[in-house]
Amino acid sequence: MSAISQSETRSAPLPSLRKRARRMVGWFVLFAATAAIAVALLTVLIDPLQFYHRAGWYTPRFSTEERYQNPGLAKNWDYDTIIIGTSMTENFLPSQVGEQLGGKVMKLSIEGSTADEHNKIAKVALSTGKVKRVLWGLDYFSLKSNSADDGYNFPDYLYDDKWWNDYPYLFNYSVYQQFFNSIKANLQHLKPQNLEYLYNWNHAVTYGKAKVAKSYAQANVDEVYFGLNEETLDVVQQSFDDNILSLVKAYPDVEFDFYYPPYSVLRQVVWYNTNPGRFGNQLEMRKWMYEQFASLPNVKLYDFQANSEWTYDLDLYKDLSHHKQDVNSWIAEAIGADDAKYRVTDGNVDSLNAQLKQQAETAVLNADDNVVGFQVMLNGESKVFTNRVLADTKDELLVPVKQAAAALGADLGWDQATKTVTLSVNGRKLKMTVGSTEAQASGSAVTSANAPQLVGGTALIPFGFAAGQLGFNVAVDHSNGQMTVLTVQS
Repeated sequence: MSAISQSETRSAPLPSLRKRARRMVGWFVLFAATAAIAVALLTVLIDPLQFYHRAGWYTPRFSTEERYQNPGLAKNWDYDTIIIGTSMTENFLPSQVGEQLGGKVMKLSIEGSTADEHNKIAKVALSTGKVKRVLWGLDYFSLKSNSADDGYNFPDYLYDDKWWNDYPYLFNYSVYQQFFNSIKANLQHLKPQNLEYLYNWNHAVTYGKAKVAKSYAQANVDEVYFGLNEETLDVVQQSFDDNILSLVKAYPDVEFDFYYPPYSVLRQVVWYNTNPGRFGNQLEMRKWMYEQFASLPNVKLYDFQANSEWTYDLDLYKDLSHHKQDVNSWIAEAIGADDAKYRVTDGNVDSLNAQLKQQAETAVLNADDNVVGFQVMLNGESKVFTNRVLADTKDELLVPVKQAAAALGADLGWDQATKTVTLSVNGRKLKMTVGSTEAQASGSAVTSANAPQLVGGTALIPFGFAAGQLGFNVAVDHSNGQMTVLTVQS
């Protein structure tokens, strides 16, 4: 046999090998596709988040991952009223809300959520055609930025109507973990979960003024630099237009009840002290949002933020913002009754803002961690001091020495070694030392009932005492039970 024929003989099997390889690849692809379809169909069958249908052959355990659980609840459960908002709305009891507003309620709250997330879950529910009424908590900070900007991997595929992008759900091992948890609970005969308390954290935390006071002290330090990244008002307004107002206009037959949540008054004080830009923007937005709603017949707006009966009672809170379930119940009751005390109108929108501003300017903690009002009137005008502290005598306010000097028009001196403050005005001089009640007024020894303090690196001095020693007329008025007024007149 020639060399050529031998080579041809050796290469003859190659086409057969290629054909066999292609056949194996084909079988592998077919097997993989069949397996994928089987897994997808199995996921649709068990569907632990009830994204495609309600569970019929087993009792599911609800996930506490609200961004993942809510779409299934919105698509496949029965209701005609929904609750939308941040963690401030999680303690609503659907049965109570339904009793007050009239309807069958589904809570679709999302902890730490932003307005675009509210828009997405509200759209899912509204698109079902079942919704007649929406209770929506309007937190200013939820309007600040979109979730995409925060780097959170939001599961958009659960919120659209594109079945072909559901693969993160169809092929997710955590789906089976959730399913097996449900089966385990069924086999152990655990009590089925109640939607009434889904996402509710009321009994999982402790409340009290001591906790809030601690949060307040820490926030006054931690939040000093937050204002450096504060969005401009036009950005916040655009978020409102895109995510809230557009939705309200798109569903004119649905009744929307919006409300401003009642944070503790100390939350407002911290914003006023550390982030005046946010506080000012919040006031402007409160009125501006009302103006956008005012012409829409399907919207009512309620304001609970200046209700001192709640916001001054720190035992209702677990931190500066989050309140007890009782407060959610009171909110539902007030909205259900369309209480004129809280309903925002043309006639009260400005006064509600003015009231909230005054509270932020005058609220202060006493030694018992109770909130009281303390106002300083200087030559007939209200004078505001940030980072103020109520003195133990309760008739004096300790204020930052730089702010005190500016208010009194005094020259300021500071001796770091002895921590001594010197104020001079109109030929009078006052020297005070941090931690000492002994002082010198124009060369004479005097005693203050309250010693200057050093708080967070800032020297605080008793303002009334300092003003009196520098020649101002000082008087204290306790006649208003809710507000102590310190009057200083030159």
